[in-house]
Amino acid sequence: MTELCVEGGRIYASALRTGRVARADAETVPCLMEFALLHPDPDDPEWLRPVPPALALAQRLNPLELEIAERRRLSIELADTFEPFMTLGTPGMPTGDAITVLEGGDRINNALNLATAQCQTEVLTVQPGRISEHGLLQGLERDRPLIERGVRIRTLYQHTARYSPEKLAYGAQLADGRVEYRTIDELVERVIICDETVAFIPTRDDQQVALELRHPGLIRYLIKVFEYMWDRAVPLSAGAPYETAGDGITEIQHSIAKLLIEGHVDEAIARRLGMNVRTCRAHIAKLATALGSGSRAQLGYLIAQSGILDRDS
Repeated sequence: MTELCVEGGRIYASALRTGRVARADAETVPCLMEFALLHPDPDDPEWLRPVPPALALAQRLNPLELEIAERRRLSIELADTFEPFMTLGTPGMPTGDAITVLEGGDRINNALNLATAQCQTEVLTVQPGRISEHGLLQGLERDRPLIERGVRIRTLYQHTARYSPEKLAYGAQLADGRVEYRTIDELVERVIICDETVAFIPTRDDQQVALELRHPGLIRYLIKVFEYMWDRAVPLSAGAPYETAGDGITEIQHSIAKLLIEGHVDEAIARRLGMNVRTCRAHIAKLATALGSGSRAQLGYLIAQSGILDRDS
């Protein structure tokens, strides 16, 4: 506890001015006892006397100073322990681990927090699928200090983010000239890159195991992939991805049509486009209506014959 309650401060100030305070008045304010600001009056048990502020402060600071000294001692011991290994490593590899396996949400978040705290120039992120409200709050807490330091942030979502009030609110809170959000129809996997020096990618669907990458070649490759997708993405504020083209097919339905022709089932299409299966099937139904299809088999034939996939040509 580091803050004295308002009533406790008032009573302590009064005790310092008058030299004492009635025990009955102080016993209703627990923070006075927690701070040990009063002690019994040796001449009258019904009264309490104030502890001098300098002494009270010293009593509060002493355990903190001891803890700081202990942590400093431990940090020196850790540095001494690892010092002999600092010059060792595999020839030709960059200093430090090129690939580190992070297991568990806490360890992943701690590594992300450290990387973003050290970031000075730019953060690139790819965020496919749906993100929980808790995940968005974590991202907000991590991103706001970056913006305040002048770090640029570019994030790629899927087009379905335009239907997510949480993501739209998240983007609105961080709306800034140095923050850009774009959407694209399909994203493969989550990626976070900081300052062209460290990247994080998941290795399991439950997001409980991730790789921390520090190999320059891998980082350059991931940045090229990001820039390729970024150039083909649409600003989050634009309405183009869901506008109906001249053939009556929206951009999202066009993306679904491509995946249908490739033989993907509804669940796989929904997962790849970051939407739930019910929404995916609703788009398929609209696509079927637009093309005049009476069955799933006929739909595939009509898609191939309609020429709507020629948009990519």
